[in-house]
Amino acid sequence: DNPMMNSRLGEDEIQLLQEVNVGIAVAGAQGLTVAVIKEADGKSLEAIAGESRDKIERAQAGRLYIHETSGGTFTLSNLGMYEIDDSTQILNLPEAGILHFGRIVQKPAVVEGQIVVRSMMHLNLTYDHRIVDGVQAATFLRTTKRYLENPYGLLAVC
Repeated sequence: DNPMMNSRLGEDEIQLLQEVNVGIAVAGAQGLTVAVIKEADGKSLEAIAGESRDKIERAQAGRLYIHETSGGTFTLSNLGMYEIDDSTQILNLPEAGILHFGRIVQKPAVVEGQIVVRSMMHLNLTYDHRIVDGVQAATFLRTTKRYLENPYGLLAVC
């Protein structure tokens, strides 16, 4: 939906990448590593979930191969399990962005004029402003929000 978020800055131009190789930041015994799900755009959600579980477990144990930690085009980071709402991530250059998911907590929200309790989460996008401008970043976050609020919409994409 937002191809600029899957691009990188080349020597003298922005390169739109064909493959979507999603990096997942994982805390392990040897520190932080990024497990990469290659060609995620061509895989089913079930396949991505299975490969993610496998790579996360192996990354935590320090058993990922080097080729499984390189070639990412965009990274996801989640510190919610540490009760963190928000965090500023550092880009994995030459990637255009990294998206942080905070913890999910119950908070009051106004829905159709009524105060109700809703599950809420912060999203924080760090992006390379040489590639992506603020409007493109906001559009990406809006798209992400819509998919998180209606995950069945992903089934039509995959």
